[in-house]
Amino acid sequence: MNTTFEPQVLRTTAGDFTLQEYRLRLAGREWAIAHTGAMLTHEDELFFFKELRGTLPYGVALWPSSIALAHEVASRAEQMRGARVLELGAGTGLPGIVAASLGARVVQTDGQEMAMSICRRNGERNGVGDIEHRLADWTAWIDAETYDYILGSDVLYGETLHGALRSIFEGNLAPGGRVLLSDPFRAPGLKLLETLQEDGWGIALSKWNVGEDDAPRSIGIYELTPPAVA
Repeated sequence: MNTTFEPQVLRTTAGDFTLQEYRLRLAGREWAIAHTGAMLTHEDELFFFKELRGTLPYGVALWPSSIALAHEVASRAEQMRGARVLELGAGTGLPGIVAASLGARVVQTDGQEMAMSICRRNGERNGVGDIEHRLADWTAWIDAETYDYILGSDVLYGETLHGALRSIFEGNLAPGGRVLLSDPFRAPGLKLLETLQEDGWGIALSKWNVGEDDAPRSIGIYELTPPAVA
């Protein structure tokens, strides 16, 4: 991995945004992720939605759910080796990059070209070669492959997309596979998870705290297993 970070500018129709760098250090490893801003506190998030929403895609910022999911993926190093992994709404790409560096074969998808370009750049910067990048629309999904893990960080906020996400979970998860989702306990996400549980999905919850020591964000990590086939 390149250890120096040259300040770069992301040029958009809404203006120029300086890219920043976040470094994640776990178990003797380090990953470096470029992003337009880290939304680690409630105040950061409010600023993004008030000032930047509509000018920047959601995925070009670094969100605490992405950091929490990267920690969870890193904790499953043995399971990731050789696994086929699909990341939905990859954004800056941190969880999928961690998975690939642990030996997984990763497909990262996002609906925004700007986010996908940063995702590719981050993969290259971390020296991760076994990643395929695809622009993809959840509502016009054409991928028929199956995956051992489906990853998604903070992807449950749009209630109108829950049906499309559920179809992907049901259609693209390999037998014995798992869906790993991270979410800061947003109401729409909890609603979908409750519905899935009512329909027979197994859901296990763990929590990670992300951000400043005096104001950490509590992030839920949900491991989903599909209903048993009769």
